[in-house]
Amino acid sequence: MSKWYKEDLAYIHDVGYRDYCLKSTPGILKILAQNNIREGLIVELGCGSGLLAKELTEANYQVLGIDISESLIQIARTRVPNAQFRIESLFKTNIPTCRAVISISECFNYLFDRDNNLQTLIQLFQNIYKALVPQGVLIFDIAEPGQLASDQPTKIFNEGDDWIVLVEKYENQEKEILTRRIISLRLVGEHYRRDDEIHDQQLYKAVDIVRELEKIGFQVQVSHGYGEYQLPKAHAAFIATKV
Repeated sequence: MSKWYKEDLAYIHDVGYRDYCLKSTPGILKILAQNNIREGLIVELGCGSGLLAKELTEANYQVLGIDISESLIQIARTRVPNAQFRIESLFKTNIPTCRAVISISECFNYLFDRDNNLQTLIQLFQNIYKALVPQGVLIFDIAEPGQLASDQPTKIFNEGDDWIVLVEKYENQEKEILTRRIISLRLVGEHYRRDDEIHDQQLYKAVDIVRELEKIGFQVQVSHGYGEYQLPKAHAAFIATKV
């Protein structure tokens, strides 16, 4: 089993951190419609617990979801039984011919796969370009440098009815890496069960990502959100069309 988004954090992420996905969905559906993509296969890289996949299937798309977390995929398979899901690294999966590829919530930044770096990301973009049909689109977002105001760690506390999360964030400004140390507490029976995870992200500048996409042949638009939903500070969304 993956050591990221294990059972308890997967549950907490699904019930407590779904706004990013759900608020992005109307804008994403609008982008697909604007590109005359109203049916066919959509591949979602970093699909998580299937929140977006559910909305896409209800809009009559076929969905293949890829995620490295077995626990998140278990939730997704229960939530969206008529979609297909794989437990794989999104950087190493075989992407079939499709109308669109979507990856939201800064999935391309995560260093869960040890081979992830800029060259690996460029190779992924090339694989996506080959898999997309003409006029197909790649929709995704990234986290950029400047996530924190300084190089000092920040601590965040959040809670729900049966869970608590403590997060310490640190940005290495020289290496442009964001580290999140996550302590999760989930109520199981009468007691809280604790788990710890460390998530590293390689931060990328939007201008560099645009340059690499255009080299491959994509036509690229950059925004700060999906439709009316604005992404958090130092994030950028991309719509890359295969022309």
